[in-house]
Amino acid sequence: MPRIKPLPAELDSSVRQLVVRLRELKTHGELTMRRLAAGTGYSARSWERYLGGTSLPPRAAVEALARITGADPVRLLAMHEIAAASWDDRRAESAEQPRPTEPAPTAPPASPATAPPPRRLPHIALTTGVVALTVAFMAALLLVLRLGEDVAPAAVATSAGTTATAPPHSYTCRITRTDGRWSAGINNGRDTEISYGDTGADVAEAQCLLRRAGISPGGIDGMFGPLTLRAVKTFQDRAGLVVDGMLGPRSWKALRG
Repeated sequence: MPRIKPLPAELDSSVRQLVVRLRELKTHGELTMRRLAAGTGYSARSWERYLGGTSLPPRAAVEALARITGADPVRLLAMHEIAAASWDDRRAESAEQPRPTEPAPTAPPASPATAPPPRRLPHIALTTGVVALTVAFMAALLLVLRLGEDVAPAAVATSAGTTATAPPHSYTCRITRTDGRWSAGINNGRDTEISYGDTGADVAEAQCLLRRAGISPGGIDGMFGPLTLRAVKTFQDRAGLVVDGMLGPRSWKALRG
């Protein structure tokens, strides 16, 4: 697993505390960026920014990470709320900082012999006003361009968040026993090999059968995450099988037996 880069020195303490906690959950759950993306619905590149401290993760991303790692979502979301408030304050301060403007050019002092006649004063005032107006317009244009750069990533993050906040698929266990084999009625009796990071009906079937065997895999959500991995290893150990965390033919046979 690649080493995570140090956080930026200027990062706010509340944001730093949140990012450090998210890194700990990723490490504890032995999650690669690919598995993190598959489990939360956010891309690996987005998680690189979140865990690198260059972008604040959306609330839904933090909640999804808590779900797949078995962490307490209440405490994690409270940390995110504090970090989000600090993050927004920093952005507001950055946007409100005054930008330096060029001083209006001043005419060199004229000697009494070369002083312009009074009729030229309006022309000088008009020139000075045009220069000042141009400087103000350029400053406003730079501000708009910078705000546009800040809004674009936010729009992308919002779009990703809208997709990721869709509720996970739920399954219902219908435990039956036919011809000496247990079934949960989800994957039509398949014994497909599955492992950490897989999703779908085969995982949900295994979760139901693990629960029937008295071992909790977490929720019946069809996601082979840390809790399901721990349940599979516990079952394999009890059944005298090789404890590799993968459900192959022998493990399926023991589950259905």
